Amino acid sequence: MIMKNYFITGTDTEIGKTFATCALIHALTARGLKVAPMKPIAAGTINLNGTDINEDVAVLMSAAGNTFPISDVNPYCFREGIAPHIGSRHERRPIEIEVIRKSYQRLATLSDMVLVEGAGGYSVPMSDTQSMADIPKWLELDVILVVGMRIGCINHATLTADAVRARGLKLAGWIANTPASQMAAYEENLATLKQVIAAPLLGTIPRIPASYLVSALDATKLAAKHLDVTAIV
Repeated sequence: MIMKNYFITGTDTEIGKTFATCALIHALTARGLKVAPMKPIAAGTINLNGTDINEDVAVLMSAAGNTFPISDVNPYCFREGIAPHIGSRHERRPIEIEVIRKSYQRLATLSDMVLVEGAGGYSVPMSDTQSMADIPKWLELDVILVVGMRIGCINHATLTADAVRARGLKLAGWIANTPASQMAAYEENLATLKQVIAAPLLGTIPRIPASYLVSALDATKLAAKHLDVTAIV
Protein backbone atom coordinates (compact mmCIF):
# COMPACT_ATOMS: atom_id res chain seq x y z
CA MET A 1 0.00 0.00 0.00
CA ILE A 2 1.29 3.46 -0.94
CA MET A 3 1.11 5.84 2.01
CA LYS A 4 0.12 9.48 1.73
CA ASN A 5 2.31 12.25 3.07
CA TYR A 6 0.91 15.16 5.07
CA PHE A 7 1.43 18.83 5.88
CA ILE A 8 0.95 19.70 9.55
CA THR A 9 -0.29 23.18 10.34
CA GLY A 10 -1.70 24.89 13.41
CA THR A 11 -4.27 27.44 14.44
CA ASP A 12 -1.49 29.70 15.72
CA THR A 13 2.11 29.65 16.86
CA GLU A 14 3.00 28.06 20.22
CA ILE A 15 0.00 25.70 20.27
CA GLY A 16 1.96 22.44 20.25
CA LYS A 17 2.30 21.78 16.54
CA THR A 18 5.73 20.15 16.87
CA PHE A 19 4.59 18.27 19.97
CA ALA A 20 1.60 16.86 18.06
CA THR A 21 3.75 16.05 15.02
CA CYS A 22 6.14 14.06 17.21
CA ALA A 23 3.15 12.24 18.74
CA LEU A 24 1.99 11.38 15.21
CA ILE A 25 5.46 10.05 14.38
CA HIS A 26 5.34 7.72 17.41
CA ALA A 27 1.76 6.59 16.68
CA LEU A 28 2.58 5.83 13.04
CA THR A 29 5.88 4.16 13.92
CA ALA A 30 3.94 1.87 16.29
CA ARG A 31 2.05 0.69 13.19
CA GLY A 32 5.31 -0.34 11.56
CA LEU A 33 5.84 2.72 9.37
CA LYS A 34 9.13 4.51 8.85
CA VAL A 35 8.18 8.17 9.20
CA ALA A 36 10.39 11.06 8.10
CA PRO A 37 9.88 14.47 9.70
CA MET A 38 10.40 17.64 7.74
CA LYS A 39 10.32 21.25 8.84
CA PRO A 40 11.29 23.06 5.65
CA ILE A 41 11.59 26.45 7.31
CA ALA A 42 12.52 27.16 10.92
CA ALA A 43 13.52 30.31 12.76
CA GLY A 44 15.54 30.53 15.97
CA THR A 45 18.43 28.29 17.00
CA ILE A 46 19.96 26.74 20.09
CA ASN A 47 23.43 25.29 20.52
CA LEU A 48 23.17 21.52 20.84
CA ASN A 49 26.44 19.65 21.32
CA GLY A 50 28.33 22.41 19.56
CA THR A 51 25.92 22.70 16.64
CA ASP A 52 23.37 25.45 16.02
CA ILE A 53 19.99 23.85 15.37
CA ASN A 54 16.36 24.82 15.67
CA GLU A 55 14.88 23.29 18.83
CA ASP A 56 11.74 22.01 17.08
CA VAL A 57 13.87 20.35 14.41
CA ALA A 58 15.99 18.64 17.07
CA VAL A 59 12.87 17.23 18.76
CA LEU A 60 11.39 16.07 15.44
CA MET A 61 14.60 14.32 14.45
CA SER A 62 14.84 12.67 17.85
CA ALA A 63 11.26 11.39 17.57
CA ALA A 64 12.17 9.82 14.22
CA GLY A 65 15.31 8.21 15.60
CA ASN A 66 17.78 10.72 14.12
CA THR A 67 17.89 8.62 10.94
CA PHE A 68 17.36 11.33 8.32
CA PRO A 69 19.80 14.03 7.05
CA ILE A 70 19.23 17.32 8.80
CA SER A 71 19.92 19.17 5.54
CA ASP A 72 16.75 17.60 4.13
CA VAL A 73 14.69 17.67 7.32
CA ASN A 74 15.34 21.40 7.66
CA PRO A 75 16.73 23.02 4.50
CA TYR A 76 16.09 26.57 5.78
CA CYS A 77 17.03 27.53 9.33
CA PHE A 78 17.27 31.22 10.20
CA ARG A 79 19.15 32.32 13.31
CA GLU A 80 16.59 34.77 14.70
CA GLY A 81 13.36 33.51 16.21
CA ILE A 82 11.20 35.76 14.03
CA ALA A 83 8.78 35.43 11.12
CA PRO A 84 10.50 33.40 8.36
CA HIS A 85 10.19 36.03 5.63
CA ILE A 86 11.91 38.57 7.91
CA GLY A 87 14.63 36.09 8.86
CA SER A 88 15.13 35.31 5.17
CA ARG A 89 15.46 39.02 4.39
CA HIS A 90 17.89 39.65 7.27
CA GLU A 91 20.17 36.84 6.12
CA ARG A 92 19.73 37.64 2.41
CA ARG A 93 18.76 34.04 1.82
CA PRO A 94 15.63 33.70 -0.32
CA ILE A 95 13.42 30.65 0.22
CA GLU A 96 13.30 28.60 -2.99
CA ILE A 97 10.61 26.02 -3.63
CA GLU A 98 12.93 23.75 -5.62
CA VAL A 99 15.25 23.42 -2.62
CA ILE A 100 12.28 22.37 -0.47
CA ARG A 101 10.90 20.05 -3.15
CA LYS A 102 14.19 18.20 -3.66
CA SER A 103 14.67 17.72 0.10
CA TYR A 104 11.11 16.45 0.36
CA GLN A 105 11.61 14.00 -2.50
CA ARG A 106 14.78 12.62 -0.94
CA LEU A 107 13.00 12.08 2.38
CA ALA A 108 10.12 10.37 0.56
CA THR A 109 12.52 7.83 -0.95
CA LEU A 110 13.95 7.07 2.50
CA SER A 111 10.63 6.55 4.31
CA ASP A 112 7.09 5.21 4.18
CA MET A 113 5.58 8.57 5.07
CA VAL A 114 6.75 12.18 5.35
CA LEU A 115 5.19 14.60 7.81
CA VAL A 116 5.95 18.16 6.73
CA GLU A 117 5.47 20.67 9.53
CA GLY A 118 4.90 24.32 8.77
CA ALA A 119 6.25 27.23 10.79
CA GLY A 120 3.80 29.35 12.75
CA GLY A 121 0.25 29.43 11.42
CA TYR A 122 -1.07 28.38 8.03
CA SER A 123 -0.72 31.74 6.27
CA VAL A 124 2.61 32.95 7.69
CA PRO A 125 4.58 34.71 4.90
CA MET A 126 7.73 33.15 3.42
CA SER A 127 8.38 36.12 1.15
CA ASP A 128 6.56 39.11 -0.28
CA THR A 129 4.66 36.80 -2.64
CA GLN A 130 4.54 33.39 -0.93
CA SER A 131 3.20 31.96 2.33
CA MET A 132 3.44 28.75 4.32
CA ALA A 133 0.15 27.71 2.70
CA ASP A 134 1.97 27.34 -0.63
CA ILE A 135 4.04 24.40 0.63
CA PRO A 136 1.25 21.78 0.71
CA LYS A 137 0.06 23.08 -2.65
CA TRP A 138 3.53 22.74 -4.17
CA LEU A 139 4.09 19.27 -2.68
CA GLU A 140 0.50 18.07 -3.26
CA LEU A 141 -0.09 17.22 0.40
CA ASP A 142 -3.27 16.76 2.39
CA VAL A 143 -3.34 18.83 5.57
CA ILE A 144 -3.61 17.91 9.25
CA LEU A 145 -4.63 20.76 11.56
CA VAL A 146 -3.44 21.05 15.16
CA VAL A 147 -5.94 23.08 17.17
CA GLY A 148 -4.57 24.74 20.29
CA MET A 149 -7.35 24.33 22.84
CA ARG A 150 -7.52 27.83 24.29
CA ILE A 151 -9.77 30.86 24.07
CA GLY A 152 -10.37 31.79 20.43
CA CYS A 153 -9.70 28.29 19.08
CA ILE A 154 -13.10 27.89 17.37
CA ASN A 155 -12.61 31.01 15.28
CA HIS A 156 -8.98 30.18 14.49
CA ALA A 157 -9.81 26.59 13.58
CA THR A 158 -12.68 27.44 11.24
CA LEU A 159 -10.69 30.19 9.53
CA THR A 160 -7.75 27.84 8.99
CA ALA A 161 -9.94 24.98 7.73
CA ASP A 162 -11.63 27.39 5.31
CA ALA A 163 -8.24 28.66 4.10
CA VAL A 164 -7.04 25.09 3.46
CA ARG A 165 -10.09 24.25 1.37
CA ALA A 166 -9.98 27.60 -0.45
CA ARG A 167 -6.67 26.47 -1.96
CA GLY A 168 -8.23 23.24 -3.17
CA LEU A 169 -6.53 21.11 -0.53
CA LYS A 170 -8.02 18.34 1.57
CA LEU A 171 -8.17 18.61 5.36
CA ALA A 172 -7.35 15.02 6.26
CA GLY A 173 -7.83 15.33 10.00
CA TRP A 174 -7.31 17.45 13.07
CA ILE A 175 -5.88 17.13 16.57
CA ALA A 176 -7.09 18.95 19.68
CA ASN A 177 -4.01 19.78 21.76
CA THR A 178 -3.99 21.46 25.17
CA PRO A 179 -0.78 23.55 25.23
CA ALA A 180 -1.29 25.01 28.71
CA SER A 181 -3.83 24.64 31.50
CA GLN A 182 -7.18 23.27 30.35
CA MET A 183 -9.45 25.98 28.97
CA ALA A 184 -12.80 26.84 30.52
CA ALA A 185 -15.75 24.90 29.04
CA TYR A 186 -13.31 22.50 27.35
CA GLU A 187 -15.89 19.82 26.50
CA GLU A 188 -18.34 22.34 25.05
CA ASN A 189 -15.62 23.89 22.91
CA LEU A 190 -14.48 20.46 21.75
CA ALA A 191 -18.05 19.51 20.83
CA THR A 192 -18.41 22.70 18.79
CA LEU A 193 -15.14 22.03 16.97
CA LYS A 194 -16.33 18.53 16.09
CA GLN A 195 -19.43 20.09 14.54
CA VAL A 196 -17.68 22.81 12.54
CA ILE A 197 -14.54 20.99 11.32
CA ALA A 198 -15.54 18.61 8.53
CA ALA A 199 -12.63 16.21 9.00
CA PRO A 200 -11.79 13.26 11.28
CA LEU A 201 -10.65 14.02 14.81
CA LEU A 202 -7.39 12.09 15.21
CA GLY A 203 -7.21 12.60 18.96
CA THR A 204 -7.36 14.92 21.94
CA ILE A 205 -4.02 15.44 23.64
CA PRO A 206 -4.30 16.65 27.23
CA ARG A 207 -1.76 18.81 28.99
CA ILE A 208 0.89 16.27 30.03
CA PRO A 209 1.47 16.75 33.79
CA ALA A 210 4.90 18.18 34.59
CA SER A 211 5.73 15.16 36.76
CA TYR A 212 5.77 13.03 33.61
CA LEU A 213 8.09 15.27 31.62
CA VAL A 214 11.26 13.25 32.00
CA SER A 215 12.20 14.53 28.54
CA ALA A 216 10.49 16.12 25.57
CA LEU A 217 10.72 12.78 23.77
CA ASP A 218 9.01 10.90 26.60
CA ALA A 219 6.22 13.50 26.66
CA THR A 220 5.50 13.02 22.96
CA LYS A 221 5.41 9.24 23.40
CA LEU A 222 2.77 9.70 26.09
CA ALA A 223 0.84 12.05 23.80
CA ALA A 224 0.86 9.41 21.03
CA LYS A 225 -1.32 7.18 23.21
CA HIS A 226 -4.12 9.73 22.78
CA LEU A 227 -4.11 9.50 18.98
CA ASP A 228 -5.93 7.24 16.53
CA VAL A 229 -4.23 7.47 13.14
CA THR A 230 -6.51 5.03 11.35
CA ALA A 231 -7.96 7.77 9.13
CA ILE A 232 -4.56 8.78 7.70
CA VAL A 233 -2.97 5.39 6.94
